[in-house]
Amino acid sequence: MPNVPPEVKTADLIATQQPARERGLHVVAIGGGTGLSTLLKGLKLFALTPAELAAAPSSSPIIRDLCAVVTVSDDGGSSGRLRKEFNMLPPGDIRNCIVALSEDEALLSKLFRHRFEKGSGLEGHSFGNLFLAALTSITNDFSEAVRLSSEILVTRGHIHPATTSNIELEALMEDGTRVRGETRITASKGRIKELFLVPPNVEPLPQTLEAIARADVISIGPGSLFTSLIPNLLVRGIADAIVKSPATKVFICNLMTQANESLGLTAADHIRALNRHAGKQIFDYALINRMPVSDELKAKYALEGACQIVADLDAVEDFGVIPVLGDYLGEDGVARHNAIRVAADLLLLAAPNRRKK
Repeated sequence: MPNVPPEVKTADLIATQQPARERGLHVVAIGGGTGLSTLLKGLKLFALTPAELAAAPSSSPIIRDLCAVVTVSDDGGSSGRLRKEFNMLPPGDIRNCIVALSEDEALLSKLFRHRFEKGSGLEGHSFGNLFLAALTSITNDFSEAVRLSSEILVTRGHIHPATTSNIELEALMEDGTRVRGETRITASKGRIKELFLVPPNVEPLPQTLEAIARADVISIGPGSLFTSLIPNLLVRGIADAIVKSPATKVFICNLMTQANESLGLTAADHIRALNRHAGKQIFDYALINRMPVSDELKAKYALEGACQIVADLDAVEDFGVIPVLGDYLGEDGVARHNAIRVAADLLLLAAPNRRKK
């Protein structure tokens, strides 16, 4: 059990006297890359249909509405090619989230993940990316293509791009140089000082702001600090909406530092960078792994100059953030969050907020 305040109990997540139609939490998960899709696999297990809500035990952690907000700045690989050829938003991270939330873990999900290994023009593309490209061409609306794809795969949640504007990332490096484009930024050897969207002041979807306003808990992370997390906060109105929301706000800290993005950065450094780009203090809690990585995995990451993120708890608390420690590490050749444990603790933190509503 993590070191959460003693008054936070799982049974408090759902008031026993609430009618079934009012039960359950509204959850918004913000991020991108494999970090967000991994988290969604855990959250999906707690997301119930109305019929399931009525039958669920009153003390169970339950999600009645799950919304993922996904960054759309990728310009590499299959997503980058489709972006350039069809003038559309990059579908890769969105596709991974659709698959993660899908009820069908067999054929359809496998089909969406399938990547062509040969074929002129097809090699390197995933079927899911091409499917989203086709639906975008038919509907002339990327967000509608995402909605339709989610319906086809029967997802347990809603997925929204952070913006439907065609954006690029630009990084100001500590040496004063500027680097344009996500692929170039991640390949850069310099340390990132500040991140910008090009063009600036792009708008979010109204549905995103509505979901944030009614949320019981909002999570940011895990994911690449500068290319998966911060870009969402730079979309006009999203950071303000998060701060104004009555939701419990939780940062889910990465397990390892990342080459060319966060080498040498501690847990508190991640929070500092997110707050700085948002222009506001965001978080109430931070979920931080306390489980050490194996010597084998430590050596593997050391080859890239990466290591386990330092949990500088005093510095985290200096931001007014309560650190919550848990055994969140899962190893499968790489460091991955244990999605079920993270999701369960995330819902646990929403309990006091839910009681006040």
